[in-house]
Amino acid sequence: MTDFVRIPSERVKVLLGKDEATKKKIEKKCNVGLIVDMDGEIEITGDPADVFFVRDIVKAIGRGFTPETALRLLGNDYGLYVIPLKEIVHSENALTRLRGRIIGENGRIKSAIEDATDSYVSIYGNTVAIIAKIDTMEFAKEAIGLLIDGARHTSVLSFLAKAKRDILEARLKGR
Repeated sequence: MTDFVRIPSERVKVLLGKDEATKKKIEKKCNVGLIVDMDGEIEITGDPADVFFVRDIVKAIGRGFTPETALRLLGNDYGLYVIPLKEIVHSENALTRLRGRIIGENGRIKSAIEDATDSYVSIYGNTVAIIAKIDTMEFAKEAIGLLIDGARHTSVLSFLAKAKRDILEARLKGR
């Protein structure tokens, strides 16, 4: 099977890595072939199941994650979710303000989301991307949704504190 993914051209070097080490690592670990165009067009060939997982890994690198973080998607319990901010706000100023709200002062809100939900968040370009375990993804999405909807940071931090307790409790009970 062959599939194509487009990533920002400035992220191609990250996907390739030094001396194409990252590309080769993905190809070997995932049993696929990658043909990388410097304009950001990526061709993935291989078994359909392998191609399916590599699509998300390539997308995640394109959305600002490190290759190491993106490779977590190989674990059955991790997923990628991308929120297109351009569909929510329609001006550059509103987009900048929204990105700032999600990041928070000195990255505090972004870090709080990552810590409470055991996830990774990347704000890149016009998107917010989340890599999280399946059992915590909804909490991360909801926290970012609250920020997008204009909730106060203190309300979001309270939500995250409760989410962290709920996640811990569910994991202790083995759910």
